[in-house]
Amino acid sequence: MNATTYIPQLDVTLMWESIPFILQGLPYTLGLSLLSFLLGNLLGVVLTILGMLPIKPLQWLLRFYISFLRGVPALVLLFILYFGLPYQLSATSAVVICFTLTSSAFLAEIYRGAISGVDSGQWDAARALGFPFVKIMTKIILPQAFRIAIPSLGNVAMDLVKGTALAATITVPEIFQKAKIVGGREFDYMSLYVLVALIYWLLCLAIGQVQHYLENKYQQYT
Repeated sequence: MNATTYIPQLDVTLMWESIPFILQGLPYTLGLSLLSFLLGNLLGVVLTILGMLPIKPLQWLLRFYISFLRGVPALVLLFILYFGLPYQLSATSAVVICFTLTSSAFLAEIYRGAISGVDSGQWDAARALGFPFVKIMTKIILPQAFRIAIPSLGNVAMDLVKGTALAATITVPEIFQKAKIVGGREFDYMSLYVLVALIYWLLCLAIGQVQHYLENKYQQYT
């Protein structure tokens, strides 16, 4: 008996008809990635500022935090948070905590580099005027660092949107989980995975447009 070779084919009709069901998971995809991005930015800025303090033990601790979370796969951390803790987190909480922690480590390095790119004369002028450290950071340094960091921030935002696909492994009903459901029901994963890939691509295109808008907007102030 000759073995038959499976040749995957795209069922365009199935892809089109599945769009409404898959897009039901879009609020989870966008909500989880946006919340994680905002919290990750907040934590990343705090980590960057703390790292500027001349306290060696604190700097060592922050270096370990950043190195560890940059080196551990997000899926491993997600499984630790969801399956490994003595207290059972909800699936969405585990995802947000996981992506907030991992993104904060990358964002801390982004902001550290961006702050280093701000002209040192800005610091000297602000200190000469007697501004306190907090005002120097919030009013002078961070706005300029944000402009420098925009391209890297856009990359992190895209990675978070794509990374929400990992939430499907703990049954969060985002768009990839919805695609898996339809693919299993119709015995056609290929068509559904191609469809969800296109959706992720469109989302990243939208983020890229926002990134370019912000770059052009802040370019006016240079």
